[in-house]
Amino acid sequence: MACGAAERGPESPDFQRHPEAITGRLAHGYGLRSTRELRDLEFGRLAGTVYLDHAGATLFPQSQLTNFTKDLMENVYGNPHSQNITSKLTHDTVEQVRYRVLAHFCTTPEDYSVIFTAGSTAALRLVAEAFPWVSRAPENGGSHFCYLTDNHTSVVGMRKVAAAMNVTSTPVKPEDMWSAEERGAGACDPDCQLPHLFCYPAQSNFSGTRYPLSWIEEVKSGRRCPVSVPGKWFVLLDAASYVSTSPLDLSAHQPDFVPISFYKIFGLPTGLGALLVSKRVAPLLRKGYFGGGTAAAYLAGEDFYIPRTSVAERFEDGTISFLDIIALKHGFDALEHLTGGMENIQWHTFALAQYTHSALSSLCYPNGAPVVRIYSDSEFSGPDVQGPIINFNVLDDGGSIIGYSQVDKMASLYNIHLRTGCFCNLGACQRHLGLSDEMVKKHFQAGHVCGDDVDIIDGRPTGSVRVSFGYMSTLEDAQAFLRFIKAICLHSPGDQLVPQASTCDAAALSSESDCRSPLEGACTDPAVFSDSCPAANTMDLHLSLHEASSIQQTLPEKAAGIPNGDLEPHIVTNIYLYPIKSCAAFEVTTWPVGSKGLLYDRGWMVVNHNGICLSQKQEPRLCLIQPFIDLQQRTMVIKAKGMEPIAVPLEEDGEPAQICQSRVCADRVNTYDCGENVSRWLSKFFGRPCRLIKQSPNFQRNARKTPGKGHSADPAATLSLVNEAQYLLVNTSSVLELQQQLNASDEHGKEESFSVKDLVSRFRANIITKGARAFEEEEWDEVSVGSLHFQVLGPCHRCQMICIDQQTGQRNQDVFQKLSESRQRKVNFGVYLMHESLDLSSPSFLSVGSKVLPVLRECGVS
Repeated sequence: MACGAAERGPESPDFQRHPEAITGRLAHGYGLRSTRELRDLEFGRLAGTVYLDHAGATLFPQSQLTNFTKDLMENVYGNPHSQNITSKLTHDTVEQVRYRVLAHFCTTPEDYSVIFTAGSTAALRLVAEAFPWVSRAPENGGSHFCYLTDNHTSVVGMRKVAAAMNVTSTPVKPEDMWSAEERGAGACDPDCQLPHLFCYPAQSNFSGTRYPLSWIEEVKSGRRCPVSVPGKWFVLLDAASYVSTSPLDLSAHQPDFVPISFYKIFGLPTGLGALLVSKRVAPLLRKGYFGGGTAAAYLAGEDFYIPRTSVAERFEDGTISFLDIIALKHGFDALEHLTGGMENIQWHTFALAQYTHSALSSLCYPNGAPVVRIYSDSEFSGPDVQGPIINFNVLDDGGSIIGYSQVDKMASLYNIHLRTGCFCNLGACQRHLGLSDEMVKKHFQAGHVCGDDVDIIDGRPTGSVRVSFGYMSTLEDAQAFLRFIKAICLHSPGDQLVPQASTCDAAALSSESDCRSPLEGACTDPAVFSDSCPAANTMDLHLSLHEASSIQQTLPEKAAGIPNGDLEPHIVTNIYLYPIKSCAAFEVTTWPVGSKGLLYDRGWMVVNHNGICLSQKQEPRLCLIQPFIDLQQRTMVIKAKGMEPIAVPLEEDGEPAQICQSRVCADRVNTYDCGENVSRWLSKFFGRPCRLIKQSPNFQRNARKTPGKGHSADPAATLSLVNEAQYLLVNTSSVLELQQQLNASDEHGKEESFSVKDLVSRFRANIITKGARAFEEEEWDEVSVGSLHFQVLGPCHRCQMICIDQQTGQRNQDVFQKLSESRQRKVNFGVYLMHESLDLSSPSFLSVGSKVLPVLRECGVS
C-alpha cells in the first residue's frame, strides 16, 4: 500500500494484496469444512468477538467439552492408586493417554517418558530441582546453566535453584547463539562428564520467532556451545508456545527435556502440563521430596525410601489430575477430527499471521510515517522461522509510541481481545524495545510492575501489543483487527467490526424512571457519619417531580460558553450518587456526607452466579436500572422499564446477615446478600442468574489513592464499593470542550451529536461544577465545597465505560477515541477527591449551589 490517506470502505486494497497461496489456504479451511463453518459449529460463543490471544490461551471446541462430559457421565473413574475396578479403569485410561501424547510428538515409550505436571512451569521447576548439577569446587568449575534471554520467566527462574546448588548461570543473547561458530566435535574434552544444561524456546512467546531445532543436536554434540567449558551438554527445549500450533517430531529432533502446557493446544484442561524426558537422561535425575504414590517402599521411623521404577511414577507426587488427563483424549480427538492434524494448523495460522503482518507493516500516515513498529527477527517468510504471533507498538504520525494500555482499551471497544505488556518474557522485551537493565530498575522504582497499565515512562514504552492466531481464527478476524488499527490511527471508518454489545431495548426509559430524584431526604443525626441513617430526627427535603425534572435541564442551559469566555461564579451545579455500582445515577440537591463519601454512594453491587462484580463493561444494561433512595422510609426502590419496582431496605433488618466475600478492583470486601426477591428481579431483567450484595457496615476498606506530599487524608476516610476514591468531580467547561470536539464535522462531513447531559452522565461523577476553565481542575491541589474540604488525588484514568450511552446502554467508541486524541493519549477526565478533614461530631451535607474554592498546586488560592 502506498503511504497516504487511508481508503474508505469495508475492504481497502491493502487488505486484498497478499499471495494467492495464502488466500487459497485461508479460504480452503481444513478440507471437510471452511473455518467459518468450523466457527459456527464449534465456537458459536465467539459471535461478535475477535479473539487474538491464542498464545495466552487457545479456545476449546464445543464437541470436546460435550464428549468429555459424556465420558464422565457414563463412566466411573476412581483414584488410580487404588486397586478396585473403577481405579483400574482410571489407570489404564491414563496410560493410554500417555501413549497418545507420545504419538502426537512422533515418539514412543522406548525413547521418552511422560511426567504429568501442573503445567509447563511446574515441569521446568522439576528439571531445575532434579537435574544432576555439580557444584563449583576448587578442582572444577562445576555445572553451567545457560538459557537464551528470549525465554519465558519460568525458564529464567530456574537460575534460583541453580544458585542454591552453587551452579553458574549464564544468559545467552540470541544474536550470540546465532553467530556462534560451529566447533569440531573434538573442541570439548570427551573425558569430561560435567553436566551442563542449555534451555531455549522452540518459539518465542514474545515475537513468535522460531529458533532452529537443529541447535538441539549441535549443542549436545559440542559443535555449538553456549559457553566454552568442558563437559557434557543437555538441552531443554521449551515447547509450550511452539506446539500450540505446530507439530514437533521428537524422532527427528531429540531434546533431553520438553515441557508443555496442554491448554495452549486444546483450550482445556487448564493447570495440566507434562515434562517429556528422554530415556537416556531419566536415570540421572535426582529425587528429593517424595509424595504419595511415588514410593515402592519407605519407613516412617527412619530414613528409608525406595522410589518406584518408572520415571513417571517416581516424579508424579500425589494423586495426578486424572480427570483432566482423561480430558486430553477428547482434546486429541477433536483436534484431529476438526483440522486433520497439527501440520494443517501450522499452515493455516502462519498464513493468517503472514497476511496480517504484510498488511500491518504497509500502513502509513498521510505524511508517510508508519502506523506501527513491529518487533520481529524474521520477515514472516515461512513457518520454520516464524510462528503465528505479531508483536508491535502503535505509533502516532510523529513517530511517538501510543501506550499499549490505550490500544488495549480501544481494542475492547471494538470487542477485540489481544494481549499487552511484556508477556512474561522480559529478556525479549528489553531487546526489542531497547530497555537497558538500568531503565527496567528505574521503571520499577517509579511504580511499574509486570502486568499493570503503566505503559510509558519518560517517553519510553514499558511493553508492547501482541496478537496471536489459533486454529479456529479466520481471515475475518485478521481483517477486523486491521480495520480497527486503521480506525484508531487513520480515522478510516470502514464497517462496524462487531455488533453493539448491548442487546437491550434501546428505547429511552419511561418519564417516571428517568426522574432523577422524586424522593430526597437528609439525615441530621451524627450517625450518618458511620454511613447509617436512623429513622428518627430526619428533615423532609422532598422535591416534587417537576422540581426534580427541572434540575436535569439546568446544566446544559446554563453551562454554554464557559471554556473561553467570562467565567461565572464557581459553584456546584449537580450532585449524583450511584447507590448500586454501575447502575444509573440518583440525582439530589442536598445529601448527607458520610465517612465513605456521599451516604449510600456505591453501597451495593450486582454480582453474577459466581459472586463476581458486574460492571457496564460486561453488562451495559446495568445503566438501565434506576435506584431511588428514600431516607425517611429507609428503603431503596429499584426500577427498570418493563419491570415492577422492587424495594430493598437500606440497612439489615435486624437478623444476622451471612457475610460473603467479593472483590472490587483487586480489593477483598465483606458483603452480605440482599435476598432472593431482588435476586429473582435482577435475574429476570438480565436473563441470567444475578444477585444484589451490600458492603458490610463494619467492614473498612482503605483508599487505593493517597494524598500527595504535605497532605494527610482524614484518618477515618475509607471507601465504599468505588474503584479508586470517595468522590469524582467533573468540570462543566471540560465537558463542553469535549462536546465541541465531538460535534465538529470530521473530514468526511459526518457529524455526531452529543449533548452535555449525555456526556456528563457517561463520566459518572458525584460533583459537577461550573465556573472554571476547561481542565483547570487537574491543576488543583485541594478544594473546598461549602464547608467541606477535600484533597485532590489526581485525574481519573478513563476506561471503556465512557463509551456507553447511559440512557440506552448502547456503545459508541467515539467518546473514548476523541478524548484519547485530544488529551495526548492519556484519556484522563475528572479528578478524584478525598476528605481532607471531616468533623464526625456533627452532620455535614453537600448541596447544589455551594461555592467551590480550589487551591492550585503552585499558585495559591484561585
